[in-house]
Amino acid sequence: MRSELIVNTRPKSNISENIRTIRTNLQFASASKKVKTILISSSISGEGKSFISSNLATAFAQTDKKVLLIDADLRKGRIHEIFKMKSNKGLSNLLLEDDMSEMKHYIVKTEIDNLYVLTRGTIPPNPSELLNSDKMKEVFETVEEIFDYVIIDGVPVVGLPDALILSKYADAVMLVCSIKYTPMNALVSAKQAFERIGVPVTGVVVNKVPNIKSNYYTAYYE
Repeated sequence: MRSELIVNTRPKSNISENIRTIRTNLQFASASKKVKTILISSSISGEGKSFISSNLATAFAQTDKKVLLIDADLRKGRIHEIFKMKSNKGLSNLLLEDDMSEMKHYIVKTEIDNLYVLTRGTIPPNPSELLNSDKMKEVFETVEEIFDYVIIDGVPVVGLPDALILSKYADAVMLVCSIKYTPMNALVSAKQAFERIGVPVTGVVVNKVPNIKSNYYTAYYE
């Protein structure tokens, strides 16, 4: 199966250039405020947020920064599939640990220099409660001391509270949408949902825009 880590396998491709543009925009944003933890969400499922999260984390790691990618989609997360890892010991399992010093056993170093992954873990019966727990807050306080950047692969906004819960741990929130797939009203609703709780959306990634050179393309705007 072809790797989804385009930034790593095809660094000169059009999409890799655009992922690096997103990275640069976020780095410039950090000149006026701290941007260390970045939440990637979407309005509905299937828009490509895990693809964007994985490639963006890779792009940050390529700048010699220590990066952690967290799969916080405890329902359908697939970061372990993209990185070809097991997911039987991940975030959900860590949140059930009594001793948070065991965290080092859950974070996995990838084959990409400087990039580490905390997979989804076993699908729990209570994802929202786990994400909103004191343990989750402790996880972020700990990893932000260790890593230069933390990329959160979140959950679609529509119909679930999880993404809104995760936003309180993030310095920036980005929404992924997909051409000819994402309903405009769903995208607007997702943006408004964050704004209602006082969280501005930093940017939108438009995914799968066809052009002459490739089957998909990303764009970024604020």
